[in-house]
Amino acid sequence: MALLVHLKTVSELRGRGDRIAKVTFRGQSFYSRVLENCEDVADFDETFRWPVASNIDRTEMLEIQIFNYSKVFSNKLIGTFRMVLQKVVEENHVEVTETLIDDNNAIIKTRLCVEVRYQATDGKVGSWDDGDFLGDESLQEEEKDSQETDGLLPGSRPSSRPPGEKSFRSKGREKTKGGRDGEHKAGRSVFSAMKLGKNRPHKEDPQRQDEPAVLEMEDLDHLAIRLGDGLDPDSVSLASVTALTTNVSNKRSKPDIKMEPSAGRPMDYQVSITVIEARQLVGLNMDPVVCVEVGDDKKYTSMKESTNCPYYNEYFVFDFHVSPDIMFDKIIKISVIHSKNLLRSGTLVGSFKMDVGTVYAQPEHQFYHKWAILSDPDDISAGLKGYVKCDVAVVGKGDNIKTPHKANETEEDDIEGNLLLPEGVPAERQWARFYVKIYRAEGLPRMNTSLMANVKKAFIGENKDLVDPYVQVFFAGQKGKTSVQKSSYEPLWNEQVIFTDLFPPLCKRMKVQIRDSDKVNDVAIGTHFIDLRKISNDGDRGFLPTLGPAWVNMYGSTRNYTLLDEHQDLNEGLGEGVSFRARLMLALAVEILDTSNPELTSSTEVQVEQATPVSESCTGKMEEFFLFGAFLEASMIDRKNGDKPVTFEVTIGNYGNEVDGLSRPQRPRPRKEPGDEEEVDLIQNSSDDEGDDGGDLASVSSTPPMRPQITDRNYFHLPYLERKPCIYIKSWWPDQRRRLYNANIMDHIADKLEEGLNDVQEMIKTEKSYPERRLRGVLEELSCGCHRFLSLADKDQGHSSCTRLDRERLKSCMRELESMGQQARSLRAQVKRHTVRDKLRLCQNFLQKLRFLADEPQHSIPDVFVWMMSSNKRVAYARVPSKDLLFSIVEEELGKDCAKVKTLFLKLPGKRGFGSAGWTVQAKLELYLWLGLSKQRKDFLCGLPCGFEEVKAAQGLGLHPFPPISLVYTKKQAFQLRAHMYQARSLFAADSSGLSDPFARVFFINQSQCTEVLNETLCPTWDQMLVFDNLELYGEAQELRDDPPIIVIEIYDQDSMGKADFMGRTFAKPLVKMADEAYCPPRFPPQLEYYQIYRGNATAGDLLAAFELLQIGPAGKADLPPINGPVDVDRGPIMPVPVGIRPVLSKYRVEVLFWGLRDLKRVNLAQVDRPRVDIECAGKGVQSSLIHNYKKNPNFNTLVKWFEVDLPENELLHPPLNIRVVDCRAFGRYTLVGSHAVSSLRRFIYRPRDGSAPSWNSTGEVVVSMEPEVPIKKLETMVKLDATSDAIIKVDVAEEEKKKKKKKKKGTAEEPEEEEPDESMLDWWSKYFASIDTMKEQLRQQEVSGIDVEDKEEMDSSEGLKGPMKGKEKARAAKEEKKKRTQGPGQGSEAPEKKKPKIDELKVYPKELESEFDNFEDWLHTFNLLRGKTGDDEDGSTEEERTVGRFKGSLCVYKVPLPEDVSREAGYDPTYGMFQGIPSNDPINVLVRIYVVRATDLHPADINGKADPYIAVRLGKTDIRDKENYISKQLNPVFGKSFDIEASFPMESMLTVAVYDWDLVGTDDLIGETKIDLENRFYSKHRATCGIAHTYSIHGYNIWRDPMKPSQILTRLCKEGKVDGPHFGPPGRVKVANHVFTGPSEIEDENGQRKPTDEHVALSALRHWEDIPRVGCRLVPEHVETRPLLNPDKPGIEQGRLELWVDMFPMDMPAPGTPLDISPRKPKKYELRVIVWNTDEVVLEDDDFFTGEKSSDIFVRGWLKGQQEDKQDTDVHYHSLTGEGNFNWRYLFPFDYLAAEEKIVISKKESMFSWDETEYKIPARLTLQIWDADHFSADDFLGAIELDLNRFPRGAKTAKQCTMEMATGEVDVPLVSIFKQKRVKGWWPLLARNENDEFELTGKVEAELHLLTAEEAEKNPVGLARNEPDPLEKPNRPDTSFIWFLNPLKSARYFLWHTYRWLLLKLLLLLLLLLLLALFLYSVPGYLAKKILGA
Repeated sequence: MALLVHLKTVSELRGRGDRIAKVTFRGQSFYSRVLENCEDVADFDETFRWPVASNIDRTEMLEIQIFNYSKVFSNKLIGTFRMVLQKVVEENHVEVTETLIDDNNAIIKTRLCVEVRYQATDGKVGSWDDGDFLGDESLQEEEKDSQETDGLLPGSRPSSRPPGEKSFRSKGREKTKGGRDGEHKAGRSVFSAMKLGKNRPHKEDPQRQDEPAVLEMEDLDHLAIRLGDGLDPDSVSLASVTALTTNVSNKRSKPDIKMEPSAGRPMDYQVSITVIEARQLVGLNMDPVVCVEVGDDKKYTSMKESTNCPYYNEYFVFDFHVSPDIMFDKIIKISVIHSKNLLRSGTLVGSFKMDVGTVYAQPEHQFYHKWAILSDPDDISAGLKGYVKCDVAVVGKGDNIKTPHKANETEEDDIEGNLLLPEGVPAERQWARFYVKIYRAEGLPRMNTSLMANVKKAFIGENKDLVDPYVQVFFAGQKGKTSVQKSSYEPLWNEQVIFTDLFPPLCKRMKVQIRDSDKVNDVAIGTHFIDLRKISNDGDRGFLPTLGPAWVNMYGSTRNYTLLDEHQDLNEGLGEGVSFRARLMLALAVEILDTSNPELTSSTEVQVEQATPVSESCTGKMEEFFLFGAFLEASMIDRKNGDKPVTFEVTIGNYGNEVDGLSRPQRPRPRKEPGDEEEVDLIQNSSDDEGDDGGDLASVSSTPPMRPQITDRNYFHLPYLERKPCIYIKSWWPDQRRRLYNANIMDHIADKLEEGLNDVQEMIKTEKSYPERRLRGVLEELSCGCHRFLSLADKDQGHSSCTRLDRERLKSCMRELESMGQQARSLRAQVKRHTVRDKLRLCQNFLQKLRFLADEPQHSIPDVFVWMMSSNKRVAYARVPSKDLLFSIVEEELGKDCAKVKTLFLKLPGKRGFGSAGWTVQAKLELYLWLGLSKQRKDFLCGLPCGFEEVKAAQGLGLHPFPPISLVYTKKQAFQLRAHMYQARSLFAADSSGLSDPFARVFFINQSQCTEVLNETLCPTWDQMLVFDNLELYGEAQELRDDPPIIVIEIYDQDSMGKADFMGRTFAKPLVKMADEAYCPPRFPPQLEYYQIYRGNATAGDLLAAFELLQIGPAGKADLPPINGPVDVDRGPIMPVPVGIRPVLSKYRVEVLFWGLRDLKRVNLAQVDRPRVDIECAGKGVQSSLIHNYKKNPNFNTLVKWFEVDLPENELLHPPLNIRVVDCRAFGRYTLVGSHAVSSLRRFIYRPRDGSAPSWNSTGEVVVSMEPEVPIKKLETMVKLDATSDAIIKVDVAEEEKKKKKKKKKGTAEEPEEEEPDESMLDWWSKYFASIDTMKEQLRQQEVSGIDVEDKEEMDSSEGLKGPMKGKEKARAAKEEKKKRTQGPGQGSEAPEKKKPKIDELKVYPKELESEFDNFEDWLHTFNLLRGKTGDDEDGSTEEERTVGRFKGSLCVYKVPLPEDVSREAGYDPTYGMFQGIPSNDPINVLVRIYVVRATDLHPADINGKADPYIAVRLGKTDIRDKENYISKQLNPVFGKSFDIEASFPMESMLTVAVYDWDLVGTDDLIGETKIDLENRFYSKHRATCGIAHTYSIHGYNIWRDPMKPSQILTRLCKEGKVDGPHFGPPGRVKVANHVFTGPSEIEDENGQRKPTDEHVALSALRHWEDIPRVGCRLVPEHVETRPLLNPDKPGIEQGRLELWVDMFPMDMPAPGTPLDISPRKPKKYELRVIVWNTDEVVLEDDDFFTGEKSSDIFVRGWLKGQQEDKQDTDVHYHSLTGEGNFNWRYLFPFDYLAAEEKIVISKKESMFSWDETEYKIPARLTLQIWDADHFSADDFLGAIELDLNRFPRGAKTAKQCTMEMATGEVDVPLVSIFKQKRVKGWWPLLARNENDEFELTGKVEAELHLLTAEEAEKNPVGLARNEPDPLEKPNRPDTSFIWFLNPLKSARYFLWHTYRWLLLKLLLLLLLLLLLALFLYSVPGYLAKKILGA
């Protein structure tokens, strides 16, 4: 039943504007598309359809509103049309033209024309007559038109629309026909990698054919509006035109071809962290250690004493072998600990943490030289605690990390600009609280329902819930857990776990786990990960992470219980869960903390507290859902399960589960309220309510058991025949369909986009014409889809159960999709022929973003599981996301598998499904599924193939709503399937010989057939037709035509014993011919297509085949097209592929160049002695001559052979060419050594040169000058030159250069910057470091100019752009150079750009030379010979391990009569065919000279995290181990060595350079090695024997290394390439072909004498050799290449890099000179003399003993960084009362210094146990500190300054002018270098941090620095401190500076007398008086007595 409304036109509108119509019926509205800029008439011409569940009542209304559409404001209503449907119900068809009414119900002029139809249940309206809804277009036009566009969509076939179904289009379509005729030649894509079910279905009732396709009309009409007449066809987007014309009725959805679960499998990972240095650590005088923690592994750096900015440069590597999920959740933690030693753990200064996933998500998977901000987790209000500079990299197997080139890091670091944070994270992160609220859980599995439970029950007598659940939350390395709810299957927690961390956090995922508390060990019940990126948005209109309250579903192992669960890992969240475990209701909120708030608890410990409970209904209203499934076919059941009856069980949540399934929710189900119905999306009239309330409808969740029948040797099937079993389940879930609907809409858009992009890629790959048009169509479709999302998603916002996340996500999705739609639209305009690839990349980003947005973090309905049970054991399963099955009446919201037949392949659960077990299919199901609200279930059978009757359960007989328990098909059709199996290529090697014996097995329904077995090949050409007879398919013929079942093709390897090995699988859809169709073009005969073969998740080749399904009509098989073509007599009853289908062949000649064989390994323990190469292609072939003694000479003596073969005209169908090497043993036996399949001959096809291409005009001369400075001019000239121009451009060597040179010679003293570096000072290393700087500069510029590497490659591939591109780049470099040069001497010193002295440079390649020069395969190719099985992932056998040798040679393929111009060329030698001018391959002796410069980032080999590396070089029998010269404890060793080896090619051509780790005991370990094929280099046209230097000089550091001079090389190249030249003209000129090169004509020898020479111009010609027409190519420059070191034990993971270069000199040529000296620079010995004169304004720390006065006992301590143990102290200036101190004290610091790297070199033993000294390189920094001396307690630290001796602030002249800002860098102070100035004196500030962590000035020191070389120091010795020789005078200290307890009297005199003398005198007098008084009193009584007694 359906109501259709066809809105035709709206006329008499006022004004001009965009119009839109809204049509509403039963509360369900549809919008029309927007008509832009229409005036008085709006021609909508659109149809809307409502599927109706109950009959339409006569009183119901239809409402149509017309609006003025506005993008920005709300739409403005023009008028409304309302119509009662009485007449419609009676007549079923009404056409009306009526005026509208406005808001006030007043009639307005505007009229509307509409047609309404009603299709009632009884089918009163028959099929419609032809003209019904189509305008005046005639049908024929329509058909013809659709065929043309159909031809453009790969996979669609012309005129294949079912006869009844007409496409419904706007009239505008006719206009698009113009430019289309040339186009449908493109036809269908050859590589149709699964063209199944491409188009979105219509979910309708069985009468579906009759209705026009509606609702997607918009795309077409948009198009029709935009297309004016005669638009250029390029602007027509195909996809939108073909949106409707594709033909599949689509009752089937696309099966997934990849089988094996990839998650959960362990992989190799390596985390490497370099801790370089720390700065600004908070704290006084600390001894910091950095601790690096990854997961549970900890490693520590060494301890640096008393410094706040330690320098470490230590490298740590952590190796892991775990699954990606575990790996990426591991936390990397970098913390700084103060004063840690053996006894105490030290105190934490601060730490920084991020997860491994964040690092892995970075470009190149690494952070390089970034500063990590330390914060204290125990004190969150404290602010930052310092910075640690480090490199962090995470490498998985096969990732290659591009480490930036390690050069001397001199640039002062900008800390704030290089923080260790991902893009987009603010530098100032704030502390935040993460509240994870855990409310309750449901549906927990009945844990120990085993034996134990029964025992317990017997004892206790009651059955308690036997699970004690609690929830554990992990986040950022911390975990918190809720309380345990004892014995509860439905626990209620209402608790919140609170984490405190910085926001935004650098940890992506939060893990929430329900666990069962147990006395012995707790087990996980289920795990859920919350991805913070999905629940927040960091945009400017973004939102903080928020979630719920919502239910999340947890999946894990099966729910039948055993004591030991083998799938326990699944419950921990590893791998795909195989069953529903529980659902948990949780919420998450984030609150940013205000750290200044004093009440805040400042610790980051995890807290758990109560949370406020939420209401039941907050997660949505409980609704009853109905799931229906029908099993149409069960085949390919593995034979292990073939003997017992099989049943299938379907579950959703716990519903339908046999073990502990629920029939109803325990909570009372909400009763329906009257009025409730209307809110529901289903349009249902409440008067006609359902008979049942669902009460008496039991669920049927599994099919009846049935015994399988045999299909063939491997597989069984269930004989369902016409009875298809059904299942149905009722379940109750909160109604959160809106979430799923939005996700579905986005998924649909993404699917369409992905499909379109795949098509475009195929078109590019197969070189189809006009890929750009298809891409435009895809973008058009994308923007329409986005627009549609905006209109659909905005519908019901007012949901009470909408969480904040729902609202925010909707807003951000709408914003994203809106902008994506606009971007797509603007991109569409930019798609041009040459930009397709770039734009394709941008579209891939759209796709990723859509997929990311569509993933809904808040679950609602759990996924559906289908289990195959055999004798009550669960065997295999499939999991179908519930959103894919969800029904909606809006087309776009419908799940992609809802009401469709889905092909499911069941797989083994958990770990059992890893590896080869996971590739075999356990069973293949054709399953129809429908999930929706029970109220909506009227439609649930609509998508089934028609022609069935329902069989109900007995009780439900008469009732309509009861679902059927099985379907009986009454209609069946007979078919014959013809499978044309032509060939396969690049198959998987399944035998130990490296080949396979492949055959293909084709499955269709329940039949299978095999092709023949072809022995020993990976590229079988079966050329065989398999015929399947008597196929019975159920359903209507018409539907089968559009949607036939799929064919499964499996490829096996036949083994003589045992069963065949599985090699891969692919799917195909047959092309169907009905009995009444003619077997003729365009559809028949079918074309061969390539189908991608998969093995697990990996691709394993392609199959070239075609399939046709032919209906057997009433007349039987006589009507079928005859099987023509002879039955092949030789091959027995095997029928070849018939003529119309097999490819058209033509004759080709294949020429083979046989050069030689290399590195052949033993076969069956015997050495290969007499090998031969067999080449085979399409049954024809040729054999090489025999090599008689492989040991002596592995080259062939006959070089070129050829054979002729018939190959397909279409290059894409060319069969592969097989190369096999056999060893001819005695007695005529042959053994296969190895083989190689060249899968594509395209790169070897010779295409004769196009005559029309402009040849270089020989009259024109092109002049290239050679500037000594930078080689730029030439290219700028090149760009301007036209190839055919006759212009002669001459550029002379720039005059200014010469002048400059003269000026420099005079070099005056005022210009120190300008001085030319002294030749004698320069060595090879100067050149090397200058080159590295240049390389870095270039890389930086590349980043700046945004030239992506890929773009560059593309530029290069489009030949025309090659020149200008590079020209621009070099021009930029030139400008930079000029800029530097023009900087005057004055600003030169200040300017940060240091002026570079002019040094000749070489080229440093940051990668191997091979990758730069295309592997040197310019004419000699290397083919790896393979043997042995291709490794499965767990065997880990990589291609390297299977390689048994290499064949060197080449191929050339061309159509037979060869064009004359080739054979007519001068000197054409017919024996060499196409390979003219190749050198002879006789053995040749060569001197090989290997220069090894240095290694970087070596993998540590010793326990101490270091290595003792040395070099080993192997070539042939020569093996040099440079063991004596190992470098102790270094991961970045500088070797600087050269090795000479004499070798003879071809026997010794593979050079291995390895780095070993030296060990005192035991064998040395290999760190890594690199292999170089010297032969290809030697013979290459790029001349890789000896690199061509930048300039020619005959003495000095840049001496010419090649024994041949440039002019000799040039002459030789011209001769070999038959080029006219070289003609050396007047001095300074040479002409080669039509190019003239100019340059200097004189050279200076050692004595400064000038001589005339031609070498400079010859060199100029060589450096531009690629510009010479025809023969030109780039010649290898003088270079250093960087090669990765690999270790066979750790395949695919780089173990470090090695910088080296190789020179080769043939021995029959003049001998080369002595090797260059590149030995490492020896550090120069210096002595730094520091005199500390005075201090001032030192803070006063001590209180005086007597007087309480402030004073300080000052002394100064100093040391050079890295030599703390040699620190020197002055004497103490006691008792300074003013902060002034006088010292006159001299320190002496001898040190070794490397000027080039600006580092001090220290050699010292690491510990007392060390065997030898370790060399450290550290920056040259002098530290001065002031201290307060204390006698009885530790001295107090007062302040410090660190001076970088290369650039430190110039000292102030007086103490007054010396300020704190000098040291903090806040004021611009001129910087000086002690190495330039030699002597500096001045005042410097000393700083310390106060309580608030801010710097304060604590003193000033006056010092003098004097630097001398060791020799000068020896001549002019001085004494330490104030000693002889040259003693300093004693400081004139005030009298107070002494120690009081040594001179107590002196101190009394100074301290007491000075101050208190009057007081003291008074006291003295007083004392005397008192004394007198006392004496008086004492003596008075005696006297008195005497007097009295008169004595």
